Amino acid sequence: MTSAPSTPRIRASELVGETWFNIGDQDLSLKELRGKIVILDFWAFCCVNCLHVLDELRPLEAKYSDVLVTVGVHSPKFDYEAETSAVAAAIERYDIAHPVLNDPELITWQAYTARAWPTLVVVDPEGYVVAHLTGEGHVSGLYSLMDQLIEEHDAKGTLHRGEGPYVAPEPVARDLKFPGKAIALGARGTQTGSFLVADTGHHRLVEVADDLETVLQTIGGNGTGEAVSEDAAQADPELISVRGYADGGREVALFNEPQGLALLPDDVAAAVGYDVLIADAVNHRLRAVNLTTGEVSTVAGNGVQRLIDSERVQAEADANDASAVDLAPFAAGALNTSLSTPWDVQYSAAEAKAIIAMAGTHQLFSYNPVTKDLAIYAGTALEGLLDGPADEAWFAQSSGLSIDADGTLWVADSETSAVRYVIPSTKTDSGKPEVGTVVGTGLFDFGFRDGTPEDARLQHPLGVTNLPDGSVLIADTYNHAIRRWAPQTLNADGTSKPAEVTTVARDLEEPSDILVETDAEGNAVSIVVVETNAHQLVRISVPEKFLHVDEGAMQVQRPPTKLVAGEVPINISFTAPRGQKLDDRWGDPTQLTISSTPENLLLQGEGRETGLTRQLKLNPEVTEGVLHVTARAAACDGEHGQPIPDSAACHLYQQDWGIPVTIHADTSDGAHATLDLDLRGIH
Repeated sequence: MTSAPSTPRIRASELVGETWFNIGDQDLSLKELRGKIVILDFWAFCCVNCLHVLDELRPLEAKYSDVLVTVGVHSPKFDYEAETSAVAAAIERYDIAHPVLNDPELITWQAYTARAWPTLVVVDPEGYVVAHLTGEGHVSGLYSLMDQLIEEHDAKGTLHRGEGPYVAPEPVARDLKFPGKAIALGARGTQTGSFLVADTGHHRLVEVADDLETVLQTIGGNGTGEAVSEDAAQADPELISVRGYADGGREVALFNEPQGLALLPDDVAAAVGYDVLIADAVNHRLRAVNLTTGEVSTVAGNGVQRLIDSERVQAEADANDASAVDLAPFAAGALNTSLSTPWDVQYSAAEAKAIIAMAGTHQLFSYNPVTKDLAIYAGTALEGLLDGPADEAWFAQSSGLSIDADGTLWVADSETSAVRYVIPSTKTDSGKPEVGTVVGTGLFDFGFRDGTPEDARLQHPLGVTNLPDGSVLIADTYNHAIRRWAPQTLNADGTSKPAEVTTVARDLEEPSDILVETDAEGNAVSIVVVETNAHQLVRISVPEKFLHVDEGAMQVQRPPTKLVAGEVPINISFTAPRGQKLDDRWGDPTQLTISSTPENLLLQGEGRETGLTRQLKLNPEVTEGVLHVTARAAACDGEHGQPIPDSAACHLYQQDWGIPVTIHADTSDGAHATLDLDLRGIH
């Protein structure tokens, strides 16, 4: 490996950015980390795949704590993510226990040629880059790479053991900590007018009274099975911040960053024995709670992240009855099927199913509480914005759901800064759900602009709800605002009023969910907002007039890659980890899917084919655009030169790139004649 490189060794570039976190009042340089193995994690807190990697790294960091230092390099996608206070809040929210550098100008990102979130770069104890890994699911390979590096540098005397530079912040006591979603409980609450809140940062559920402050009950324990007094929680906030997984009573059950909640209809609840479904995001499970008894159960998900962590599936199978763990889609039932970061859930009376926003795979799932059937409802698992039949549509980290009076499902599609809708199968000619979009244009367009739906811009919305008049309220999270989309309507004189987007309220702190309160006649009188970064719920009035804001439209500002017009080969680097080999038992186990925006940027090379190389032909008449590239590779445990055992654990490596490009006549101004990307590059 590094002792006998096949290519020149690459010295790791210094870490340059704006602000350091989690190291006290000091800065940090790579030179100071010489002697340690360093993993640079290029991430953005908007990115669900980046959040997956944070969780993948936790056990690795714990096992190699004396030799490994992880440094998070926060590389913002959205404008708001560049703010120092926003990064600080994200570090607290996601319990990040390693140094983090905020790189708002993407200086370090460019130095390491990162092109996608997440990207991991491994630096050896002598300060040389030894691996460049794009996407998630690399954890098993990192274990073998760590062992290789430790063995090599122990022998050379260049490995230094001991504590790293991480300095833990002081915990802060709060009633709620980064609450994600909430629902009104109606007659099923402890008191009339109460709300059930996903207290995401405390890994529990909290019922609060109509005043939005008084805590009536908590559901979710601290690992001891005993209640925690208010005084004890104030003295030690970590007593009520225990992440985990356990079913049982309210003081026994454990959650891991619960998000969306859905109150089932009375008849369905009576039939199944529970009242509320919970999207238990980081446990990759759909949970349920009986509000009367406080009993928590699991109704879907085996706890293994869908598509990625198949080595964890094998570990579960080795530790338990192997038949109880299955990655085959839905073949073994809802409880034995892998999910991926469910973020919200709503019950659809039109479909007689709960719809789940499966943020981790950019899809919508359905679950029937009565029959216990789990299925894909919409989405191909490709990230982007594409409307049409549900099984052909593309979503991008859908994070908020609502269902209107007509049964239409509304979706806050966060990574495309869009509001989407799904017409239920009972109301389409095809008998299948149909997907459309009312606001938003794609992965790279965002902003804060009211006006026509075509011109309006949002910034990473996480919640939606419906007003009685047919309009939709949007929790425009990174704009700290509540927005409203209103459809075209007819005036009394027969003229039409065009559809428009307006602003209802602003200057909130990351609103992530919204609920509408109505009077006896069904008129909207107030809005309850889950104000995540203010750690509270707030009530605001529905204004008689709405604001019109225009702070501009923006695009994700990643430095474009310069490419020459004409034929350009694309090459994806992938090296299986030690102890794995490409699974070629049924043909080529790699796949490349390529498209472009605009479509005429690519004259040749679009589509899905096997292999990790392809000849592209770029249109000389198009000066700029985006190449959308998805690469997949399947590897299984096995030795090179030997057949793969039937019982081998297999691993899927996948990454989606959206690469801004500019097209040039030749290479004289630095344009590249090839496009090289790393899925798993080893140096």
